[in-house]
Amino acid sequence: MPRLARPPGVVGEIICVHGLNRGPLLSPMSLGPSRLKGYDLRVLEPFTPNHGWRWLPALLLLADAACGGRVSEAEGPCVDGRSQCDKATAQTCTGGQWVSAATCTGDTPACLKGVCVACSPGATGTCTDNSLQTCTASGQWQLVACPDDTPFCHEGRCTETPPSCQRGGPGLSDCGENKESCCTTLEVTGGIYDRTYTNLGSGPVREADPATISGFRLDKYLVTVGRFRQFVSAVLPPDGRVGYTPPAGSGKHSHLNGGNGLNATGGGYEPGWVATDDRNIALTSANLACDAPYDTWTPSAGDDENLPITCENWWEAYAFCIWDGGFLPSEAEWEYGAAGGSQQREYPWGSTDPGTSNQYAIYDCFYPDGSACLNASHIAPVGTPSLGAGLWGQLDLAGNVNEWNLDWYANYVDPCTDCANSTAASNRVIRGGDFFVDLVSSLLVTNRYMNGPSLRNGALGLRCARTP
Repeated sequence: MPRLARPPGVVGEIICVHGLNRGPLLSPMSLGPSRLKGYDLRVLEPFTPNHGWRWLPALLLLADAACGGRVSEAEGPCVDGRSQCDKATAQTCTGGQWVSAATCTGDTPACLKGVCVACSPGATGTCTDNSLQTCTASGQWQLVACPDDTPFCHEGRCTETPPSCQRGGPGLSDCGENKESCCTTLEVTGGIYDRTYTNLGSGPVREADPATISGFRLDKYLVTVGRFRQFVSAVLPPDGRVGYTPPAGSGKHSHLNGGNGLNATGGGYEPGWVATDDRNIALTSANLACDAPYDTWTPSAGDDENLPITCENWWEAYAFCIWDGGFLPSEAEWEYGAAGGSQQREYPWGSTDPGTSNQYAIYDCFYPDGSACLNASHIAPVGTPSLGAGLWGQLDLAGNVNEWNLDWYANYVDPCTDCANSTAASNRVIRGGDFFVDLVSSLLVTNRYMNGPSLRNGALGLRCARTP
């Protein structure tokens, strides 16, 4: 058996073993360190009981110099009762021979220390919301939240930017006056407000239905055609791969109630994505061109990438936000952000009349020139009415297109602390008003609208919310 020189004070034999499988025992001294990468240094102490193999700290320098510094636990003499791994096969030593004990497949496809486990330590898997499956030292998957500097999880890695804006380009990285990321998201400070009130410019009166809202983030812009196009490609990959569907239970407000999410008004918590709803995602060009000539989708990228997407149903809106690392805002959250919290504003920007110059809101087909409302040219690129920003900076909270909310439509339930109505009904909540409405009163923050979750509408878009 080839040997390395022994460190002072070490009694035994030092050898290099190839990889994780027993291979040729070559002379390290003759090959030299450059030929020994991938070998593992071991010591055999013939005077210990059972002639077992054991690591000695004094060998670490030799391991680094002669065997690449790597350690394997898979090799050693066959001693009855001992276990080891041969790739994805667990082996046991019986009668002096290695015998296959199990082939690691299914839920335990990896082998660790002679035992089939769920994963190889250090491996990463899929994303759930903004947490990444990471394999522990014991070979088990656990979800680890993405760090603050790369907070979004996408395709098995943590990234700085939400998936829908990673490529950059029209409708992805050129929104608003500053031509900034269309995924810009702004913090909304938590607080208490009344969901029902009247404000005619002198402050809120006739207040009712109080709600307590924890801090969250609300995207600055409506979701653009360009961003939604990235989602369509993920769901229907051009290369024929299996498309994206939201993991069951994803899309919750995971920062609330120990990860359980919003409090459901009927008891319990929001359910998150329901697997059987996968069938309700049907992103064909025909479906996304639901309301000609007012819809904004085009089969291929063109001049409308900065317009808000329309014609998506509720499930597609929810699935988009989940894929993009967020969730749909609850009705209470959306209104809180539009009302300026406890300020309970008349309009998101305050009480200034919006006028007809498209500075505060896009409505009554005044955009772009007040001509007859004949097609989607009256829908403005997201962020166009720059004076219409809410207290925390979000744009288009009134006008342009309506926005899906998380809740089923029903009468308010009191009290509300981070609540959402998860009790199935006929309609989901929509908010905000759109380009077609002809009354200024249609832009009031407190207005509530509804739409069947499966119904597609050329004046209905979405905006995502995110963890704080």
